[in-house]
Amino acid sequence: MIIMYLLFLLCKKLNKHKPWIETTYHGIVTENDDKVLLDPPLIALDKDAPLRYAGEICGFRIHGQNVPFEAVVLDKSTGEGVIRTKDKLDCELQKEHTFTIQAYDCGEGPDGSNMKKSHKATVHIQVNDVNEYSPVFKEKSYKATVIEGKKYDSILKVEAVDADCSFQFSQICSYEIVTPDVPFSVDKDGNIKNTEKLNYSKEHMYKLTVTAYDCGKNRASEDVLVKISIKPTCKPSWQGFNKRIEYEPGTGSLALFPSMHLETCEEPITSIQASIMLETNHIGKGCDRDTYSEKSLHKLCGASAGTVELLPAPSNSVNWTVGLPTDNGHDSDQVFEFNGTQAIKVPEGVVSTTLKEPFTISVWMRHGPGSREKETILCNSDKTEMNRHHYSLYVHNCRLVLLLRQEPTESENYKPAEFHWKLDQVCDKEWHHYVLNIEFPAVTLFVDGATFEPFLVTEDYPLHASKIETQLTIGACWQGGSARMTQYFRGNLAGLMIRSGKLENKKVIDCLYTCKEGLDVQLPEEVASSVKVEFNPNQSSLSLEGDDIESFEKVMQHISYLNSRQFPTPGIRHLRISTTVKCFNEETCISVSDSEGYVMVLQPEEPKISLSGIDHFARGAAEFESTEGVTLFPELRIVSTITREVEVEAEAEAEAEDDPTVQETVVSEEIMHNLDTCEVTVVGDELNGDHESLEVDLAQIQQRALEMSSSNVGMVITGVNTMANYEQVLHLIRYRNWHTEALFDRKFKLVCSELNGRYISNEFKVEVNVIHTANPMDHANNAMVQPQFINQVQHASVDLSGHNLANTHQASVVPSAATVVIVVCVSFLVFMIILGVFRIRAAHQRTMRDQENGKENEMDWDDSALTITVNPMETYEDQHSSEEEGDEEEEESEDGEEEDDITSAESDSSEDEGGEQEDQQGSSRQQQLEWDDSTY
Repeated sequence: MIIMYLLFLLCKKLNKHKPWIETTYHGIVTENDDKVLLDPPLIALDKDAPLRYAGEICGFRIHGQNVPFEAVVLDKSTGEGVIRTKDKLDCELQKEHTFTIQAYDCGEGPDGSNMKKSHKATVHIQVNDVNEYSPVFKEKSYKATVIEGKKYDSILKVEAVDADCSFQFSQICSYEIVTPDVPFSVDKDGNIKNTEKLNYSKEHMYKLTVTAYDCGKNRASEDVLVKISIKPTCKPSWQGFNKRIEYEPGTGSLALFPSMHLETCEEPITSIQASIMLETNHIGKGCDRDTYSEKSLHKLCGASAGTVELLPAPSNSVNWTVGLPTDNGHDSDQVFEFNGTQAIKVPEGVVSTTLKEPFTISVWMRHGPGSREKETILCNSDKTEMNRHHYSLYVHNCRLVLLLRQEPTESENYKPAEFHWKLDQVCDKEWHHYVLNIEFPAVTLFVDGATFEPFLVTEDYPLHASKIETQLTIGACWQGGSARMTQYFRGNLAGLMIRSGKLENKKVIDCLYTCKEGLDVQLPEEVASSVKVEFNPNQSSLSLEGDDIESFEKVMQHISYLNSRQFPTPGIRHLRISTTVKCFNEETCISVSDSEGYVMVLQPEEPKISLSGIDHFARGAAEFESTEGVTLFPELRIVSTITREVEVEAEAEAEAEDDPTVQETVVSEEIMHNLDTCEVTVVGDELNGDHESLEVDLAQIQQRALEMSSSNVGMVITGVNTMANYEQVLHLIRYRNWHTEALFDRKFKLVCSELNGRYISNEFKVEVNVIHTANPMDHANNAMVQPQFINQVQHASVDLSGHNLANTHQASVVPSAATVVIVVCVSFLVFMIILGVFRIRAAHQRTMRDQENGKENEMDWDDSALTITVNPMETYEDQHSSEEEGDEEEEESEDGEEEDDITSAESDSSEDEGGEQEDQQGSSRQQQLEWDDSTY
């Protein structure tokens, strides 16, 4: 026992020291590895070494909660150990671990008694990351909207993340656009921008595919879709109206901007001004006006008589403008072109040689750039010997100049002679209306209805007395001394008028200039006071001003186009809207661009003017020679129709078809409109004023505000009036001929037109035959005279599609009913006389003589109505034979009982008398049948 105790004491003394380890350790471990690299290495020392057990290290103990590490002794004698992971580490969950560790020896024996522990050392272990995760975008897709025409530094930013814990593997090092050939790029931070200016018209939206890479070169697990929409540039402008606006003639006013609104790009504004211009300079003389003759327009505008038209449309009676080139239409708006080489002389008598003051000169003119040379519009100068200009109107260097030289007077003082106006309108190549009211020494100029005073007036002496006649010219000035034209005009002229003895009043001038088309606006009551509206004189433009956009837009939506012409000129009328706004912030105030569109006036339905009536009749020569004459158009009718296509819905025959079919049907309907000219022309030889004429009641003409002119080729009635009034006047036209001996027929042609020849009727031709009558005193017994042939009458009617015109009256060209009976009876008697000669010459002669006396008394009638018609188309012999054959056939159908009542005595007497009378009539007829057949 004592020995064992001594040994125990000895052993106890042997394990004197504690193990020793470092105070701090730092370790690194990779996610997918279990071995920890420590610095310094894990080694425990014990001073009791090399004693067994007491100097050996038996283990390491780790202190901490849920520490995923364990420490293992590799060599007890050296105290070397390692730290390793118990489970797989996840850096993404915990990147660092800290815990404490102790070393303990083996004690003093195998049982580990008297074991000693070292101090606790702190261990810091960092978990190294493995690039196990790919980048992931934060959004499933990205969207952005950009405005066209602009380059952006950054449109939008895409962003991806990486779940790796380390800086290296968790950072996104680059982005890439996968979609090829797109005008975009992306930088390393994910900012996408456009590489060129985008165009909405080219592409409305771009779809891009973008991917990302981390710094470990891992690509995103899923690429992301980026949508970039292109928005049109927000340009402050008027929106919501059609660029093309169709106008159907006859529909009244048409709203131009019913859905219009102003896009301000969210910029607050304080006031707005706009002007709407309807450009019609290319239509007619500056806009759509009535294309009647200028003289007719003056009447329509209320001008009194006395106006002389110097540039009328060429016709049979007015021909001095025939050689001038025209503008080939403008829908019959008569415009004459002067190219610097043409001029015309106005015939004598058209205008008085000396104008009676006051007087007016008016003209439509379109003139281009100014010239250094004088360009004469109108000139009255010496006809021969000298070159003096009595009065003239000319253009010089964009100036309009009126020269008015006073006639010789007792005083030789200076007097105003030249009046100058400097006007932009003279050289702007646009149509303008000029009116000069001259009441010497005052001269007033109206241009498009506006008054202009001369800026310069020069004086000159009155002209010297001279007996030289003057020559009125248009387009140049006549030089009487050299007998040539000078100072040619270059431009277009129309409606040149002179009115002597009276000035034109302002009301008539405005009427002549006013357009038949223009802009109109009906202001709603709720905005009438908040928006100011002003029109120009011809309503081709209007200006608006207001401070409330909503009210302003309502007014714009009520602006309309109106064309009051029944048959407007088709074509384009350009529209332009100019807008100015004021903003709260003047520096950022928007600028509204001009808006443009056009009104398309559609082609109007063209009227078909149809003339119908009796086109062939005959009258006795006495009627032609009477003071009343023969009415040429007694049953004339004037009808105008238009033909249009209409869509008619028709039910389908099959019940299974629910939708009705649409069929196009042509419908003709009668319309009413005015006429401005009707011309009656002689077909064939011209009228011989010595013995024939066309006449009409001038009082009836003037009562209807019409005018009549006549010549040896016919008659022209002019003036704007209804078709009914023209009908009434044409019914009054009479033809007279007071020498009808050699006249057998006359032919006439009637043509009516509207709008200065824009719409022309059919040619209605009338043939009038003359019935020549024999003198009753030439024959002892009219009962024995063979009847002459009677012309057959033909009636013409005009086929009017879609109209049932009233049947024209059948005109009787044969004599009265009594005359027909007499002719039949005479023919019958002649036939019976011839037959009785061969049948009953010898029988019952005395009885028949008594009956003959009674029959003669019975046949004693008034033969004043008996007429003998000469047919100039056949010879007498052919007529005679054919008439006898016709009489025989006719008499055979009559009651045959009369044959038995005729006595032989009557036959003998009648035969003798008939033979003598027939011989006389034969020679007489042969003389009558000798006519001048040169015209046949």
